[in-house]
Amino acid sequence: MLPPKTVPTELTTLIRDLQEALGAENVLHLPEDLAVYEYDATIERARPDVVVFPATSEDVAAAVRIAVQHDVPVVPRGSGTGLSGGAVPILGGVLIVLTRMNRILEIDADNRVAVVQPGVINLHLQGALEPFGLLYAPDPSSQRVCTIGGNIANNSGGPHTLAHGSTVNHVLAIEVVLPDGRVVRLGSRVPDAPGIDLRGLLVGSEGTLGIVTEATLRLVRKSPATRTLLAIFESVADASEAVSTVIRRGVIPVAMEMLDQEIIRIVEPRINAGYPLDAGAVLLIEVEGVADGVAADSAVVEQACRDTGAREVRSADEAAERERLWEGRKAAIGAIGGAAPAFYLLDGVVPRTKLPQVMTRVQELCREYGFSCANVFHAGDGNLHPNIMFDPTVPGATERVLELGGAIMRACVDAGGSITGEHGIGLEKRSYMEWVFSEADLEAMRAVREAFGPSDRFNPCKMLPGGHGCASGHAAELDAHLAAGAYV
Repeated sequence: MLPPKTVPTELTTLIRDLQEALGAENVLHLPEDLAVYEYDATIERARPDVVVFPATSEDVAAAVRIAVQHDVPVVPRGSGTGLSGGAVPILGGVLIVLTRMNRILEIDADNRVAVVQPGVINLHLQGALEPFGLLYAPDPSSQRVCTIGGNIANNSGGPHTLAHGSTVNHVLAIEVVLPDGRVVRLGSRVPDAPGIDLRGLLVGSEGTLGIVTEATLRLVRKSPATRTLLAIFESVADASEAVSTVIRRGVIPVAMEMLDQEIIRIVEPRINAGYPLDAGAVLLIEVEGVADGVAADSAVVEQACRDTGAREVRSADEAAERERLWEGRKAAIGAIGGAAPAFYLLDGVVPRTKLPQVMTRVQELCREYGFSCANVFHAGDGNLHPNIMFDPTVPGATERVLELGGAIMRACVDAGGSITGEHGIGLEKRSYMEWVFSEADLEAMRAVREAFGPSDRFNPCKMLPGGHGCASGHAAELDAHLAAGAYV
């Protein structure tokens, strides 16, 4: 039996300093405690040296300053629902978990503004806004558990991105702790404030430029009328064609979501949302506005779907019926977890007009590699989410799944698209950045990152290729971490 690992003296000192600054109860360092924080919602793994739970911006700043003094990496984390490995501490260091900072500080209904801490759950904010007839438009499918801070880090979207835009369109101002421990405020309650938009630069930077400790959010008024349509198709290709046809006819729904047959057969028995099990694909389309406008737009949408092969179009006007249809969409990813030992969720973007060809290619690639794939995604803005199901205990399966994921991302890029729509680059897709950016582009991004602080110590090995101590690819990062003798 191997003897227990001895904690290095340097780490003991780091732990002591953090305990003195934040309180011993807010600092974890035992291996059995750290194991819970070595992963997010991806298949990547790496254990931090220590985990801290700040309650204030000052706590975050103190933890960052201590990490700087000890020359160890800092990695921010929310609920751990990220889908690109962005919160995986690949080089160890201090993992700053922001879930204790979960207060809604202000709701200004008159000016349609909310001020929140980063650990506020997206759905909790929506519930607090309900009495005011307001909503915060970005609504990721994981909104029951994902945090506003995580949404800002990854510029998250959701089903209603098509009409409302992603997170960056709804963040007015942020308070940020920089890599040297300074606290700054960026942006303003006034939209389109003058000067360089550093707020916009931070949104989507995945915790590489700073840690958001407070956010001022733009709210929108709930529409007086809403209708949800379920269009049923024989094939994914027909449903994909319908997406462009609807928009070509002059209607921009607030949401257009697609579920293919594989995901329908997984989610419907569990949720009973009303999706037909024999459908090749369904489109979940939502139209909102004044009542007369909703009726007119819905008629256009229905006719466009029928003209492109829909065998049936159902309409849901009542809130309970709409919620049942959306419950199937929101619960789809979780349902996959009960249907397969493991799955790998991808995130790519293609032009809407290329959806039929790219979806056909996705299906071909999955057959070539021998894996089942369930598709549920934001069809309206061409944001694909193939879910590759596999058994990680089968030798070589994980490696082949990662290869398949790369082939699917390459197909998206070749179609004129991109390697992410809302999940971020993180650890997962750093090696793909060279497909969509020139070396000059990447060098400019590196320069920006260095301007905020040392990139090899603030969420290292994320977003950009290369980096001190960072290997290439997926499993290679963890292999390098373990080979270096990191304390795990």
